[in-house]
Amino acid sequence: MTTSAWSDLGRFWTAANVLSLTRLVLVGPIVVLLWQNGPLDWLLGLTVVAIMTDWFDGRVARWTRSVSEGGKVIDPVADKVAAVLSVSVLTFRPAEPTLPLWFFGVVVGRDLLILAGGSWIARRSGKVLMSAWAGKAASLWLALTVLGVILKADPPVLNVCLWMATGLFVFSFGVYLVRYLNAIRRSPPPPSSPAPDDDPEDGQETDSAGSSTAQTGSRASRSALFRRRRRLLCSLYFCS
Repeated sequence: MTTSAWSDLGRFWTAANVLSLTRLVLVGPIVVLLWQNGPLDWLLGLTVVAIMTDWFDGRVARWTRSVSEGGKVIDPVADKVAAVLSVSVLTFRPAEPTLPLWFFGVVVGRDLLILAGGSWIARRSGKVLMSAWAGKAASLWLALTVLGVILKADPPVLNVCLWMATGLFVFSFGVYLVRYLNAIRRSPPPPSSPAPDDDPEDGQETDSAGSSTAQTGSRASRSALFRRRRRLLCSLYFCS
């Protein structure tokens, strides 16, 4: 990513973004401990810290008035990486208890559907939307489900967590779908190409003098469009 593309994301090193990055870093040791069925105290402690950073980062951004485009991306990136890796490990690890395969399909399948639609929607708009409450609620119940597996909760308790998380994942998918469709309807249509000049001789000098400016403007326009599409694609996949 170029420097100009990063500049569109605003100030990066804020307290809220550091909390989100901390959660992202914690995913590595957490999934290793989950796979190896590691010490409960370490596993539980790291998981609770990761959940707390998820709870605090958005609030810290609002308290310090440091909400940035970069934070809108980093926060859901951390959530998504933690969710997919944790569910994958808890589904396929050799130790018991494990998560059912259908739950893995719900979590990962929703993300794949969002990503598949992103390539088409990215041609229509360039917004980076913040995570909605439905996505945050789904992440919370997913975290409770992971904690239930770690603590080897009774099957009735674990089933409640599973179905609550499943319902919220499906509901949040609908919420984000509506938001992105509304964003598409509000986005302006792409500019139409200018009509060709009927008299080439009259426009010859103008075309020659303005060719350099036109090429520069075209490159800048393509660069800006590419950045908008990339940010939207990122938000489609991660801000959910």
